[in-house]
Amino acid sequence: QVQLVESGGGLVQAGGSLRLSCAASGSIFSIDAMGWYRQTPGKERELVATIGSGENAYYANSMKGRFTISRNNAKNTVYLQMNSLKPEDTAVYYCSARYKYPRPDTWGQGTLVTVSS
Repeated sequence: QVQLVESGGGLVQAGGSLRLSCAASGSIFSIDAMGWYRQTPGKERELVATIGSGENAYYANSMKGRFTISRNNAKNTVYLQMNSLKPEDTAVYYCSARYKYPRPDTWGQGTLVTVSS
């Protein structure tokens, strides 16, 4: 089992930047890929970006060019650098871990990002 703890959320003005962190602990060796998702009230959780063990990254179209996902394997941490933030980026951001073998993904508790106009 893996535990995930997100941090770095907060209030920022439109056009500003934030960096989210997701620290993983537990059975790190079992993780295949990690990702960031976000959710706003009344909407389904949506993909932001994922990064595989080979550091291959995938982004949702609306995040390309503004968000960058990266990982520091030595620190067991995944980051999400968010630039040029817009009010519509306001959401709770969740970190996820996908395993190498079939089992449900693990989710963090979420961190709130609020972008003011």
